[in-house]
Amino acid sequence: MAEPSLVAAGEEPEERAIEAALRPKNLDDFVGQHRVRKQLSLVLQASRMRGRTADHVLFSGPPGLGKTTLAMIVAAEMNAPLRLSSGPAIQHAGDLAAILSSLSEGEVLFLDEIHRMSRPAEEMLYMAMEDFRVDIVVGKGAGATAIPLELPPFTLVGATTRAGLLPGPLRDRFGFTGHLEFYSVPELELVLRRSAGLLDLKVNSAGFAEIAGRSRGTPRIANRLLRRVRDWALVHGIEQIDARAASAALDMYEVDKKGLDRLDRAVLEALITKFGGGPVGLSTLAIAVGEETETVETVAEPFLVREGLLGRTPRGRIALAPAWTHLGYAIPSNVFAQEQLDLFEPGGDASAAGEWAPEGQ
Repeated sequence: MAEPSLVAAGEEPEERAIEAALRPKNLDDFVGQHRVRKQLSLVLQASRMRGRTADHVLFSGPPGLGKTTLAMIVAAEMNAPLRLSSGPAIQHAGDLAAILSSLSEGEVLFLDEIHRMSRPAEEMLYMAMEDFRVDIVVGKGAGATAIPLELPPFTLVGATTRAGLLPGPLRDRFGFTGHLEFYSVPELELVLRRSAGLLDLKVNSAGFAEIAGRSRGTPRIANRLLRRVRDWALVHGIEQIDARAASAALDMYEVDKKGLDRLDRAVLEALITKFGGGPVGLSTLAIAVGEETETVETVAEPFLVREGLLGRTPRGRIALAPAWTHLGYAIPSNVFAQEQLDLFEPGGDASAAGEWAPEGQ
């Protein structure tokens, strides 16, 4: 098995603690997502003026853009306690009933990856969100009895990376839905400036730009790369980080100018050198790079597709022209004669919608 990617690596407890310290504590400190931030501010301000709990809120978007941070900010802005849980942790209706019955009035309940809840728990959540009531079933069979349990008013904040998997009835019960977009390089520079101040790092404008340009439009990755550059500068005795230092540090960690890491480049290299640019099936490609199929599909592919480096067709994955040039390969004249047409066949545009088309493995 190949080494884990830097941009997708699991975090150590110390790393999680540092990341938590870098999280904004209120909407004024939150950088980017101007539309969502403005709309959410209005929702929360109106709730405070009415003296009521805020409407239920749903945040959707790719990982690392600030959904958990915004949930914490909702609780802070409403001066309410926060309860954290996740969809995969709630596999039975009883699990959800135990959480809901222990909530206090006005409390904010955050459910991460809410689309992964079990169906019985989802159905219980419908009534809890709308009527602040759940029915607890006691007994089995013909002798079963439903006991209604009144709940104090609370605010549910849900987060999902797969909004399309949420059932319509659940999605419709959220009073406000915010979709988070990838950050621009200037926005990431603002994120990095704030983080550098909290970490007491000296970084010039060129250094910030270098790190932001390699951060894949994601604040979580930007902060992680900043900490790795900090480590490199500390070891090499550099007091102020400039573009040259940042570039040298990130090159050592195998994060290139486009933000591609070792796994991304391995996928593209395999497509080009072993399969002539494709098409090739996902499982075959995963074996070629020594990774699990799910790792290639969920970690590497979304970014490569978004950057126009990899295409998904009904016949398999293909390396697009920018991938050849980025890795320094000459593009054969006949590579895209048929494969690019496949992108426009039925099912060929599935990657744009986040729903993968079936293919031969």
